[in-house]
Amino acid sequence: MEEQSSWGEDGLEEDEELDDTEVENSGRAPPSGKASSFLTKRGITLRVLLKDGLIEPGQGVLSIHYLGRKFQGDLLNDGKIIWQESGQAFNSPSAWATHCKRLVNPAKKSGCGWASVRYKGQKLDQYKTAWLRQNQLHGSAAEGQSPLTEGEEDDLLEEETEVFSQYKKTVQRCNHADSRTPVRFSTLGSRDSARDPHTLVQLTSFMALNKFQPFHVSVSSNALLLLDFHSHLTHSEVVGYLGGRWDTNSQLLTVLRAFPCRSRLKDTEMAGAVEEEICHNLFVRGLCLVGWYHSHPFSPALPSLQDIETQMDYQLKLQGSDNSFQPCLGLICGPYFQGNQGNQSAICPFWVMPPAEHRSNDYGIPMGVEITYVQDSFLTNDILRDMIMLVEFYKGGPDQTAFQDIWNEGKTFLDKIKGSLASRTPKDPGFETVLEQIYNLLMQLG
Repeated sequence: MEEQSSWGEDGLEEDEELDDTEVENSGRAPPSGKASSFLTKRGITLRVLLKDGLIEPGQGVLSIHYLGRKFQGDLLNDGKIIWQESGQAFNSPSAWATHCKRLVNPAKKSGCGWASVRYKGQKLDQYKTAWLRQNQLHGSAAEGQSPLTEGEEDDLLEEETEVFSQYKKTVQRCNHADSRTPVRFSTLGSRDSARDPHTLVQLTSFMALNKFQPFHVSVSSNALLLLDFHSHLTHSEVVGYLGGRWDTNSQLLTVLRAFPCRSRLKDTEMAGAVEEEICHNLFVRGLCLVGWYHSHPFSPALPSLQDIETQMDYQLKLQGSDNSFQPCLGLICGPYFQGNQGNQSAICPFWVMPPAEHRSNDYGIPMGVEITYVQDSFLTNDILRDMIMLVEFYKGGPDQTAFQDIWNEGKTFLDKIKGSLASRTPKDPGFETVLEQIYNLLMQLG
């Protein structure tokens, strides 16, 4: 690390106020063409820096200087921050910085944590930059990427945290089972606060609007298998993320991996740790966030009005503010809707076409997305590990699926999941033995 220069408190305040202003006003986004840059930076957390020995836990090693106030914090072994003045715990530098700065300035919108919080007098983002430089020699995730400036780094962090939190809010809805009847988009008209946000909306084809789909999509069989498996395990809605790559030259969005969230929708503490793990997994695989998925357990696999609004928000956030274009794909899995054909779950890929500028109060149009299905050669060990961890997570829960029970027409829920996953298997026939072991675990759930 470089030697830290000396300064007084006034210098600190001035410096950090400038950082925050840059973040809030710049509106900058990752450069186009660097598909993995949106998420890879957030893969570096205090927990990662602790694990790799760049920083160490200790009392009073963290500090914030802001407008004449000094805040002191302890760093714990698990990466949490304890504010010494109140004993309050925070999961990230940004959360602590935002809290402290709002005490001084209630109008403060963000904390710019990695540029504001100092470890033993040196900004945390300098340690993050050091970690990036060390790891640029390993793996494809960091190749060709220079560390972001402080403003860009925190801008991405705040955008990304908001995206993740909105993913969770989207699926915190009532279970309307299969009582919802989808409506045509043409019947909606302008946004109406009195309309049920859980109203399901039929998809519109690009051809019906005399338009071409603006990008191509390919989805791997392993990604579909894992998200379909996840959706079958519980009668509650589940959520997860999609990792892959975006090729600006060919306009091809490739979905390579599903990342299930092993957390209950209202368990914010667990959700933070799970999301941190997913971000790190994306980083080490050289993947970027390309979309999300959630389930409608007993309802049609069609987007609700709430899904449409949220999907449009995600598209804008991934696109950034420099007029570049990176699609965000939404997938909805309907495992147990009685209207599905056979045992196979309905999986709905969709994208939202924003309303015309002169009709900004209209809903976005949910568009059906054509995808190319790519059969993987074999099941990878990390997919199998995720499947086992998901089984363990839902085991004993009040909403877990009892796979020995009857699902429909004499078929058990186990028959149902077997039939659905059979359409998403890899080329290697060796997967059958492994999946049978997984199915045995499901029968033990009780």
